[in-house]
Amino acid sequence: MLTVGDCAIHQKTRESGVVIGYGHELVNNAYQTTLKVLVSNQNDSHQTTSIKEDLYSEWVKTDDKEVSNG
Repeated sequence: MLTVGDCAIHQKTRESGVVIGYGHELVNNAYQTTLKVLVSNQNDSHQTTSIKEDLYSEWVKTDDKEVSNG
Protein backbone atom coordinates (compact mmCIF):
# COMPACT_ATOMS: atom_id res chain seq x y z
CA MET A 1 0.00 0.00 0.00
CA LEU A 2 1.34 3.41 -0.97
CA THR A 3 1.02 6.23 1.54
CA VAL A 4 2.04 9.89 1.58
CA GLY A 5 5.84 10.12 1.68
CA ASP A 6 6.45 6.80 -0.10
CA CYS A 7 8.58 6.64 -3.23
CA ALA A 8 6.62 5.43 -6.26
CA ILE A 9 7.27 4.63 -9.91
CA HIS A 10 4.70 4.71 -12.72
CA GLN A 11 4.48 1.32 -14.41
CA LYS A 12 3.99 2.67 -17.95
CA THR A 13 5.93 5.95 -18.09
CA ARG A 14 8.66 4.92 -15.60
CA GLU A 15 8.42 8.38 -14.01
CA SER A 16 9.21 8.30 -10.31
CA GLY A 17 8.66 10.55 -7.35
CA VAL A 18 7.20 10.94 -3.89
CA VAL A 19 3.51 10.44 -3.08
CA ILE A 20 2.04 13.74 -1.90
CA GLY A 21 -1.68 13.00 -1.89
CA TYR A 22 -4.73 11.14 -3.14
CA GLY A 23 -7.61 11.90 -5.45
CA HIS A 24 -10.46 10.23 -7.30
CA GLU A 25 -11.32 9.75 -10.96
CA LEU A 26 -14.61 8.63 -12.44
CA VAL A 27 -14.01 5.49 -14.53
CA ASN A 28 -16.97 3.55 -15.99
CA ASN A 29 -19.41 5.27 -13.60
CA ALA A 30 -17.33 4.31 -10.54
CA TYR A 31 -14.88 6.40 -8.58
CA GLN A 32 -11.32 5.04 -8.58
CA THR A 33 -8.56 6.19 -6.22
CA THR A 34 -5.70 8.13 -7.77
CA LEU A 35 -2.27 9.03 -6.45
CA LYS A 36 -0.68 12.47 -6.74
CA VAL A 37 3.08 12.13 -7.09
CA LEU A 38 5.72 14.87 -7.08
CA VAL A 39 7.97 13.90 -10.00
CA SER A 40 11.46 15.32 -10.50
CA ASN A 41 12.91 15.51 -14.01
CA GLN A 42 16.61 16.18 -14.49
CA ASN A 43 18.68 16.94 -17.55
CA ASP A 44 22.17 18.37 -18.06
CA SER A 45 21.26 22.00 -17.41
CA HIS A 46 18.41 22.05 -14.88
CA GLN A 47 15.89 20.16 -12.79
CA THR A 48 12.12 20.56 -12.92
CA THR A 49 9.36 19.14 -10.78
CA SER A 50 5.75 18.45 -11.63
CA ILE A 51 2.76 16.76 -10.08
CA LYS A 52 1.49 13.66 -11.87
CA GLU A 53 -1.85 12.06 -11.04
CA ASP A 54 -2.97 8.65 -12.25
CA LEU A 55 -4.93 5.67 -11.01
CA TYR A 56 -3.52 4.05 -7.88
CA SER A 57 -3.10 0.78 -9.79
CA GLU A 58 -0.62 2.43 -12.21
CA TRP A 59 1.91 3.18 -9.44
CA VAL A 60 4.17 0.76 -7.56
CA LYS A 61 6.24 1.35 -4.45
CA THR A 62 10.00 1.63 -4.87
CA ASP A 63 12.85 1.82 -2.39
CA ASP A 64 14.84 4.10 -4.72
CA LYS A 65 16.34 6.67 -2.33
CA GLU A 66 17.32 8.94 -5.24
CA VAL A 67 13.61 9.56 -5.89
CA SER A 68 13.13 11.26 -2.52
CA ASN A 69 16.42 13.16 -2.74
CA GLY A 70 15.40 14.59 -6.13
